[in-house]
Amino acid sequence: MEKKIQIKQPKYQVIAEDIAAKIVEKKYIVGEKIYARSSLASQYNVSSETARRAIAVLQDLNIVEATKGSGVVIVSYENAAKYIQRLQGVKSIRDLQKQLTDSIGRQIDELNNFQETLVEMVNRTSRYQSINPFVPFQIDITEQCPYLSKNIGEINFWQQTGATIIGIKKDHELIVSPGPYATISAGDTLFFIGKDECYSNVKHFLQL
Repeated sequence: MEKKIQIKQPKYQVIAEDIAAKIVEKKYIVGEKIYARSSLASQYNVSSETARRAIAVLQDLNIVEATKGSGVVIVSYENAAKYIQRLQGVKSIRDLQKQLTDSIGRQIDELNNFQETLVEMVNRTSRYQSINPFVPFQIDITEQCPYLSKNIGEINFWQQTGATIIGIKKDHELIVSPGPYATISAGDTLFFIGKDECYSNVKHFLQL
């Protein structure tokens, strides 16, 4: 029997939220240097790359400033507070998302039995796109893909294909709404939505 797919929030987002919360709680103060990326990776028991992505999220929001050789410095309490407030505002949405993903998890075994039907549906999806533009496409990433280990934002996936990635299946895990820092690896399955031509655009762009 196959393992059930586990659905989780990307680790780098969890770390970014935790650091922002500590700033709001004044455990970290403006002007203070926090852990170097290597120390941060050790503290949260993640890879250095995951720690780097967490810092990148906070830097994009102007909460911290990361300078090579100078470490990571807290630069804005206000932006951290806005970030946490926004996260609290979507708690109910996350609860609904969890209910939905739990339901998906319970149906995974049945979905596996309909895999051939799903593939056929994807191949014929252009007929249904005019009726429902949210029927998802899916594509498997192979070693031929030139963007392995690169993140979605870095390769301008949406700008290049017109498709929006709504999920990435990695082994026995399904990451929903992965965000721009999620990376693409061989063996992944991408789920995306878009216009009729986006499937061929994605296949051509990823060279699959």
